[in-house]
Amino acid sequence: MRYDSIIETIGDTPLVRIDPHVHGLRNIDLYAKLEFCNPFGSLKDRAAWNMVRPGLSSVAEQGGQIVELSSGNTAKALAAIAGMHGVGFKSVTNRMKIPEIKELLLLLGAEIEELPGQSECLDPTNSNDPLTLFHRSLGEPGSTYLHTDQYYNARNPQAHESGTGPEIVADLDGRAPDWFISGVGTAGSSTGVARALRENNPKVQVVGLVADKSDFIPGIRNIDEVQEVGIFDPLTYDTLEKVTSSEAIDGMMTLVRKCGILAGPTGGAAYFGAVRHLRETAPQLTEPATAVFIVCDRVESYLSYIRKRRPELLGQQPRNNSAGSVSPDELSAATAVGVTEARKWMAEEKPLVVDMRSPYAFAALHIAGSVNIVDELFEDLVRGGLPFSKSQPVLLACPVGEKSLKYAALLTRMGHPDVRSLAGGVIAWRDAGAPLVRE
Repeated sequence: MRYDSIIETIGDTPLVRIDPHVHGLRNIDLYAKLEFCNPFGSLKDRAAWNMVRPGLSSVAEQGGQIVELSSGNTAKALAAIAGMHGVGFKSVTNRMKIPEIKELLLLLGAEIEELPGQSECLDPTNSNDPLTLFHRSLGEPGSTYLHTDQYYNARNPQAHESGTGPEIVADLDGRAPDWFISGVGTAGSSTGVARALRENNPKVQVVGLVADKSDFIPGIRNIDEVQEVGIFDPLTYDTLEKVTSSEAIDGMMTLVRKCGILAGPTGGAAYFGAVRHLRETAPQLTEPATAVFIVCDRVESYLSYIRKRRPELLGQQPRNNSAGSVSPDELSAATAVGVTEARKWMAEEKPLVVDMRSPYAFAALHIAGSVNIVDELFEDLVRGGLPFSKSQPVLLACPVGEKSLKYAALLTRMGHPDVRSLAGGVIAWRDAGAPLVRE
């Protein structure tokens, strides 16, 4: 096949059947939509091109710049498209957590601006959020920015409503599947595909997968974060289910080793969530049925993510002193203190207060006298043994109190006699009206 531009190769991705011996589901044909076959490597290629296309010639003429609040695949696609058209691209984010993605963006010529903020999703009601302030500046008179605005742009789900969804129906001989399972990030692909499938069959069951609150899966948001996405509509989904990073990697390894599908952890989460949901809801199915999940990108960009969580998969020794090794019993036994109790304890015992948020969030607002050790660095410190003297009481704080509780449990296991977690995190401290200072 010949094409005049790499853009023409976006879409028409394969739909691959997963061998029933792999998933073990009775009377269900399970298919993977391989969106990593798009030219820039992910399903975001579709939305990126659809969002940027209307204003591309104008921004090129003005010598402007494409801007997106993205730390991953959307930024990657937009950076490639911008470069092809002689336009600059800037990624503005507070979630640049995957080193390989950041390096690839720099290789593509992207400018990266990292800002503090509670979420990469904008909260228009929070006038102090730096991301919100930056967003407002994009619309100022005379601005030459083209903001593709993936969290609110209707052209995001439209790319999948007109492309991804109809392709699935066509590949299933004109019929929509009985189930569609998708991770929820910007909600563009799940929303657009669901609309297209339900036009063909209103009875399609749509399952949205979200991350556990204290966990991180690239491309999938937790249940609180998705509420902040302008495209997200809970009525799109028949059910929303949680999946953990461990489950995502389990699913990814099944696809990689048993199916030859080099899926990243997001695709692994979709596979794991699909099989779990179907086993629980359709165990006695007697009539043939079909289900489809999306593999949105490839594994190569996430080797550091995998190395941190499952080093044994890459020939390294497992890390026993890690937050991921904390058992449910250890977690329930860990000490969490509310804001009032924490302030009293701080006044009486003078514990070391460790803020585990990003340096940008810490610089914006933090508890007076606290020290900033981001969670990734903290885990590296703990791996070498207790990072604090046993005579020094410690209060750990993170955004919502869940990650800090895991580390409090871990340090307790390692022998620290008095380490506590701030219940509800820095957000609870702020909401209680307790004092915060700026750097």
